[in-house]
Amino acid sequence: MEKPENDIVKLLTTLLSQFLHALKSFLASILSLFSNKKPPVDPHKPADIDPKQKKIIFFALAFILLLLAFNNLQEIRQGEMPFSQFLTLVQEGKVDKVVVSEHYISGVTKPESGESVGKPFMTVPLWQTDLAELLAKNKVDFVVRSGDNWLSNLIFNWIIPIFIFVFIWSWLLRRTTAAGPQSFLNIGNKARIHQDTQPKITFKDVAGADSAKQELGESIDFLKNPEKIQKLGGRMPKGVLLVGQPGTGKTLLARAVSGEAGVPFFNISASEFIELFVGVGAARVRELFEQARSKAPCIIFIDELDAIGRSRGGPAVMGGHDEREQTLNQLLTELDGFDTSVGVVVMAATNRPEILDKALLRSGRFDRQIVVDKPDLRDRVEILKLHTRNMPLAKDIDISVVAKRTPGLVGADLANIANEAAIMATRSSHKQVEMQDFEAAIDRILAGPEKKNRVLNTEEKRRVAYHEAGHALVAEIVPTGQPVHKISIIPRGVSALGFTLQLPVEEKFLSTEDELKDQIAILLGGRIAEETILGSISTGAQNDLEKATEIARNMVCSLGMSKKLGPLVYGKRQQLQFLDTEVSEYRNYSDITASLIDTEIKMLVEEGESRAREILTQNRPMLEKLAKLLQEKEVINREEVTALLGK
Repeated sequence: MEKPENDIVKLLTTLLSQFLHALKSFLASILSLFSNKKPPVDPHKPADIDPKQKKIIFFALAFILLLLAFNNLQEIRQGEMPFSQFLTLVQEGKVDKVVVSEHYISGVTKPESGESVGKPFMTVPLWQTDLAELLAKNKVDFVVRSGDNWLSNLIFNWIIPIFIFVFIWSWLLRRTTAAGPQSFLNIGNKARIHQDTQPKITFKDVAGADSAKQELGESIDFLKNPEKIQKLGGRMPKGVLLVGQPGTGKTLLARAVSGEAGVPFFNISASEFIELFVGVGAARVRELFEQARSKAPCIIFIDELDAIGRSRGGPAVMGGHDEREQTLNQLLTELDGFDTSVGVVVMAATNRPEILDKALLRSGRFDRQIVVDKPDLRDRVEILKLHTRNMPLAKDIDISVVAKRTPGLVGADLANIANEAAIMATRSSHKQVEMQDFEAAIDRILAGPEKKNRVLNTEEKRRVAYHEAGHALVAEIVPTGQPVHKISIIPRGVSALGFTLQLPVEEKFLSTEDELKDQIAILLGGRIAEETILGSISTGAQNDLEKATEIARNMVCSLGMSKKLGPLVYGKRQQLQFLDTEVSEYRNYSDITASLIDTEIKMLVEEGESRAREILTQNRPMLEKLAKLLQEKEVINREEVTALLGK
């Protein structure tokens, strides 16, 4: 028989209402993520449940559900009897009352002699149509139920499945997002604000790039004292674009601006605007600029701007309204809507300005474009001093010599050289970082690591020695050749079996016609040395031939250094990337002109070959001595070359 338990029902009803309210708030917060808006607060609705109360409700519900399940299991197993025995008891008239439900039959037997009440039982029936007639015939009181009670039906058919679904959903959210429970698949603003507790980076921590620091210093001054330029009728620049090759220090300069200005610094990569869902990028741009306005004066720094700022002139994608274009359009709108008196400066960095949309680069958006170029000799010295200030250096180290050996390298490369030098010193068990450690580090960065397992046989070693000696000897004899600093026949990198390193006397930004012709002769010196001494040539001169041919082609087609073709440019050449040597060429001349170009290129290369052959033939004894010394020592430096060759 059933007994009503009002207290338990009231408790379950209260817990259920609180659980449904918490579930409603949870679903509302998830839906608000898609619109990037917080759910509205209704003053007439009850406040959200405290987290501690939520935990108590969760454990209480779990305990009650387990209790109900255990109770039902006990009820099912208590007094269970076979269905055949139940039919026998009914036919013998020993059953008093039964309750027939959808899944089982429970009841009480008639009391036997000496018993006041009968024994309860339960059985799982094999349903048949004459059961009711059998019960009525044997005068058994029975009640038929259509199913479980409403509370069990609600709990087991609704609440438990919803709870399992919410649990799995929450678990998936935690696994698929890295930004915490308030985001879905990383939706939301991902801009990072530099905290005041972090060590500040100022212009003192940035070596070189004096012109870039000067222009950025003006932007800092505008942020601190906007009245200066406003008095003269000017306005603060809206945007500053840092342009330069990878590793030149664009991001470091932006962080230094943040440290110098002492204002909030929002840092985000352009690729983080793009997400799985359409419209998320534009929403992030809006939210970023709203936060910036609320914290003005401040700086917004967008790294790798080309990820969203590519030109929109390409083929249409998804009807011309793809996610990247929507993000770019929103960025253009925000830059136009900026009030210059607000005190927000947008900084961006890219190494591919040639692919940026023209609307992004026009005046009024990115007003200033600052080129962060490769460091010159003086800047390289300062950068190396900066990265070695915490290293115990030996007394014989000359930072200027290290800087001279690294022309064309950027700040990131120089930092890597300093770190590799420390690693080399540790490997050699040196107590201080010595000059030989820097030499080994530079060789590793420029030519690749030594291939100690690649052993050359005697004939190959002899051929490589004559090849490198030919390069060095021609470089020392031609009028404009740069001094040879080191010659090595130790295999390095992927395919280099040796190298000849020349050290420039001073920084040069122009090359004359004579210097280019001498460079062709130096490149062909190794091949001619093999042919002169060994009587044959090898595949080791492949890279030399490519470089020599490229120099000759540039002299004829781009630099107007051919008397037959005159001071004209042949072929439309377009850089594939900013400040890159790789170009694509479109032919805009006739077949006759093409034949003349080929003839002139061949003439320049053959002229360099003849000069190299003449130099090596006249100085063959020196070539023999240099190659022999190189075979013995494998690596020779400038002092040994000078002692052997004299003046």
